[in-house]
Amino acid sequence: MGIEELFAGVGKIPQTRTAGRGAYTATPMVAQIAGDPVPPDCVVIEVHVGELKQLFNAIDPSPFREKDLDAAVEEFIVGWAREVPHNAPLALLVHLDRSAGRSEEPSLLRDAIKEFFRLRSEATMRRLRQLLRVGRTSLVIGLLFLGGAVLVGNLLGQALGGQIGGVARESLLIGGWVAMWRPLEIFLYDWWPIRAEARLFDRLSAMPVRIAYTGDATSEAWRWDWPAASARTPTPSTAVPKPQ
Repeated sequence: MGIEELFAGVGKIPQTRTAGRGAYTATPMVAQIAGDPVPPDCVVIEVHVGELKQLFNAIDPSPFREKDLDAAVEEFIVGWAREVPHNAPLALLVHLDRSAGRSEEPSLLRDAIKEFFRLRSEATMRRLRQLLRVGRTSLVIGLLFLGGAVLVGNLLGQALGGQIGGVARESLLIGGWVAMWRPLEIFLYDWWPIRAEARLFDRLSAMPVRIAYTGDATSEAWRWDWPAASARTPTPSTAVPKPQ
């Protein structure tokens, strides 16, 4: 279902999950929606926050387009995306308990989220390439060890003869196959979950982003929120007064 269908009438009160909690709560009346157009076949991930800066890691000093998402927000979005079919397009709807601020707010939020998941995808692909390098090295070592074990086992079998020679040969053969366990595990089982994770991050980096504002249009709370202010900028109620 597209965003326009979700909020065809201003003031509709949908049910949405709150990031990091998983509980369903009633969303306040929507005053304004802004952001990217959303195709009607998208699966809409909904996040409800009081301020945009709650989406980001408060201790990250990076510029606003490069800030990391808060760990709970990332877990919530990724967890929701894992629950939908792998080929379903995704979209993000942020329910925001304040009025609209700067006109470029939705595009800045989209760019920040896109950059975050793009970097996550790149890091995941680096992890996959590193794993495959380990797998190739392990495969070479395993094959050499297996070949050596077979050769030494045959020599011991011929030298010792009888039951003792047979036990020595079979023991070395088993040890050679045990050495092949790690490369087989990597190439049969370990690589594809990492590849699937990178594809999921690619889908999240490409999703359209919209903001549903629910605050009083006359409020200027946006001035103390991201991106108009740093994610670590105190609000007027918590700001330390300057000495006289």
